[in-house]
Amino acid sequence: MSTDAAEESQSPSAPEEMRQSPGIWVGSLRDLVEKVVGSAPLKYLINWSRLYSLWPVHLTTACCSAEFGAMMGPRYDPERYGMQAAVGSMRQSDLLIIEGTVTKKMLKRIKVIWEQMPNPKYAIAMGDCACSGGLFHDSYSIINEIEKAIPIDVYVPGCPPRPEALLNGVIKLREKIRREEVYPK
Repeated sequence: MSTDAAEESQSPSAPEEMRQSPGIWVGSLRDLVEKVVGSAPLKYLINWSRLYSLWPVHLTTACCSAEFGAMMGPRYDPERYGMQAAVGSMRQSDLLIIEGTVTKKMLKRIKVIWEQMPNPKYAIAMGDCACSGGLFHDSYSIINEIEKAIPIDVYVPGCPPRPEALLNGVIKLREKIRREEVYPK
């Protein structure tokens, strides 16, 4: 067998029947990892670990901060839902909670924080101001559609929303994480 034929059989464009043959793996290491990790048991284990280790960073600009503080207390105990205390740096967090009014100046900082967060990352918009501009929606400096800047996974409406509503938003986010693919296409 010539070296050209050997290289051709090892190439990623090898025929599909060779890839599926027992005992022969032709392809890249990434393909192998995606196939193994994408299998059901490992996918569920990885997603389970993600949904029980949400590290939030919160941006507070208005009255929603009091409700967020109440939700983080012992009465609602968000740790039982996998949400840890909001400490540490943004580079260690995977959940961004945007609370209150978002101005054009604040949006620049939100984008910087979002880009510093490691993947996979999630975002919750809390309160009417973060969801749609709230009372100040017609002001020149207010951002009404934050989803155009960063992807929002869960919206928690209310002015301000009750702590139970934010906890319900965390539960909805957990359901989304439970169903997501480990390697999105």
